[in-house]
Amino acid sequence: MQQWFKTALGQYLLEQEQRYFDRVVADVFGYNATQIGFAGIDFLRNNRMPFKFALGAQEGASVYALPQFLPVRTSSVDLVLLPHTLEFNTNPRQILREVHRVLIHEGKVIISGFNPFSLWGIHRRMMKSKTDFPWCGRFIDLSRMQDWLELLNFETVAGQFGCYVPPCTGEKWLSRLHFMEAAGDRWWPIAGGVYFLQAIKHECGLRIIKPCWDDSPAGKERTVAVPQIEQRQGG
Repeated sequence: MQQWFKTALGQYLLEQEQRYFDRVVADVFGYNATQIGFAGIDFLRNNRMPFKFALGAQEGASVYALPQFLPVRTSSVDLVLLPHTLEFNTNPRQILREVHRVLIHEGKVIISGFNPFSLWGIHRRMMKSKTDFPWCGRFIDLSRMQDWLELLNFETVAGQFGCYVPPCTGEKWLSRLHFMEAAGDRWWPIAGGVYFLQAIKHECGLRIIKPCWDDSPAGKERTVAVPQIEQRQGG
């Protein structure tokens, strides 16, 4: 993975994603923020929270741990970044459950993922061997990702597509086709090679409904009609 990011295509992807994360994390406030996965790249550099750390099993992580079992206290994190973390793990839904657990109420998660319905997704399906990064990952389509978030009581509040240039390996072709960024964002926005999602955690509250004892029949005096008996004369 680290070697791929040094290639022309990897640098192109990294530039697009770094620009997005730099912009959106700057406006998220709180005390604790964590990036899960891609530990060697600081996507939290523009965030101003006092405590930030990278978590994962790769070199460069501040905390070495598996993302599906986070060693983090429940309801203690304000912001979680998942840069392609879900696609390269065998249990992405468990990771989302853990993220929901560690986030505070109204905490935010920001996700980036490869779009299978794009030129990048087509390129992956046409490859005979899918052992190299990023084609070895399991690309998760946007609608499924949104369904998973909704089931965990996350509200999707923002999103964006990017990387409309085909996954060319040469820097020359990437430069020539760079015009597709502006054209794709305007004419085929859902066909970007990468999508970004921002979601907020909500918690279902419980409200105890107490019976109104004062209005119950047992708390009131009841008037009972007594039937009258006529007495016969001379009887």
